[in-house]
Amino acid sequence: MDIRQKIFEVRSYTPLPFLIAIVMYAHPTVASLVVGFVFAACGEAVRLWSVSIAGSETRTTGPVGGTHLVTEGPFSHVRNPLYVGNIFLYVGFGIMSNALIPWLQLGAVIFFFLQYSLIVSKEEEHLRSAFGEEYRRYMEAVPRFLPRLKRYTGEHSFHREADLSRGVQSERRTLQAFMLVIAVLLVEFFIENPFGTPH
Repeated sequence: MDIRQKIFEVRSYTPLPFLIAIVMYAHPTVASLVVGFVFAACGEAVRLWSVSIAGSETRTTGPVGGTHLVTEGPFSHVRNPLYVGNIFLYVGFGIMSNALIPWLQLGAVIFFFLQYSLIVSKEEEHLRSAFGEEYRRYMEAVPRFLPRLKRYTGEHSFHREADLSRGVQSERRTLQAFMLVIAVLLVEFFIENPFGTPH
C-alpha cells in the first residue's frame, strides 16, 4: 500500500485536530484577529482563484489523478496553489486564535508542508505519466510550493477561463468552514472581552 495515496484520500480530515486545538486554546486579541485574518483571507483567495479555473476535480478523494493539466491562473506561478493556499489558511487561523504561540502555528507549517510534499510526489508521478513532455517542461519552469512572480508562458494544452460561480460552487464547503472558524474565534474574543476592551 502506498501511504501517499492514503494521505491523499484523508487530506480533508487531517486539519481537524489543528482546528480543535485553536478553538480549545484560543485567546484572540484585536491584533491577532487582524493579522491572522489577512493570512487566512489570502489563503482562501488563492484557493478560490484556483478552483475558479480547475473546478471540482480538485475535490477528488479516490485515486490520485486528473483529466487536465492546468497551467494557467495561479497554476502559472506555482504548481500547487491550493496546497499553498491551505497553509496560509491554517496558519492564519492559528494566528487569529493566538493559541499556543508560536508552537501551534510552527507545527502547522511543518505538518502540512510534509503532508503536501508526500501527496505532491504521488501526484507528480501521475502527471508525468499522463502528460509527458508538456508536464516536464512545466515542472522545470514553475516551482512546487514557492510562487514566482513571472507567469508561465509555455505550452497550454488545456485552457479554461476563470469562472467565479464555478469556484464558489466547488469551494462552498471550505467557505462555510472559513466563516464558521472566524465566527467561533470572534465569539471567543467577545467572551474574553465582554465590553470590547482587551485585558
